[in-house]
Amino acid sequence: MSVCYRHPNRETGVSCSSCGRPICPDCMTPTPVGMRCPECARDRTKVKRMPNRPSAPVVTQILIAINVIAFLAEVGTGTGIGGVSAGHVGTLYLKGVLYGPFITQSHEYYRLVTAAFLHDGILHIAFNMWFLFIIGSMLEPAIGRVNYVAVYAASLLTGSFGALLFSPSLPSLGASGALFGLLGALMVVSHYRGISIWKNGLALTLIINIVFSLTIADVSIGAHIGGFVGGVICGWLIVELGERRNLRTVALAGCAVVGVIGVAAAIAVAGSHGLAPNGITI
Repeated sequence: MSVCYRHPNRETGVSCSSCGRPICPDCMTPTPVGMRCPECARDRTKVKRMPNRPSAPVVTQILIAINVIAFLAEVGTGTGIGGVSAGHVGTLYLKGVLYGPFITQSHEYYRLVTAAFLHDGILHIAFNMWFLFIIGSMLEPAIGRVNYVAVYAASLLTGSFGALLFSPSLPSLGASGALFGLLGALMVVSHYRGISIWKNGLALTLIINIVFSLTIADVSIGAHIGGFVGGVICGWLIVELGERRNLRTVALAGCAVVGVIGVAAAIAVAGSHGLAPNGITI
């Protein structure tokens, strides 16, 4: 028979539900999770209630719809369904693609946003929308729709900065910068909530995509890195400020600042070289 850790002359068959030390009746403190010793009773675990989150990824579905509509408009204005690499460059592509000289010389800053809703062919958009559905369906219910939109927007803009930083003289398009941002934010949220990013597959997903980005031609590694960094920062702001300290407005303001910095940095690094006829990075 064990003896009480505070009263060695008293035998007991009860242990603290927190630390496991044997305790006698005089040392027992009833709690909702069992008997605890005096020390553990004074250091009870604080229970934090998370706000109710919408379960349906409505924003993710809307983003997918916008991207699909934009792709159909691309095809309808002359871009081949297989992409511009086949030599079919349409009007919408030319008007919306991200290209440094058009930003610095023509001040077409809207391209920092529009390029993220255009894609280079059916395979490009199919892969990106599948990725958006998988990651978005996990992240949107976890952090709420407003926070989710903030992460997507900020990551989109930092992704545009990354694309211009690495390849200012090449046209670039695709949602992958924003998608890498969602992945980065989801990894941060998972970590803060005690979910292993190795067990849930997020770390492996990141590694596979990094290898893909480095080995496949015409993939904008800059957009991926820029978007991922922006998403990680926004994810940290949301969980650390918005959830842990109940400073939701401050967290959203921080995400907005990340986006503004992305815009300013993108304009600063935008190139001024000639346009490659069919050059494109995705």
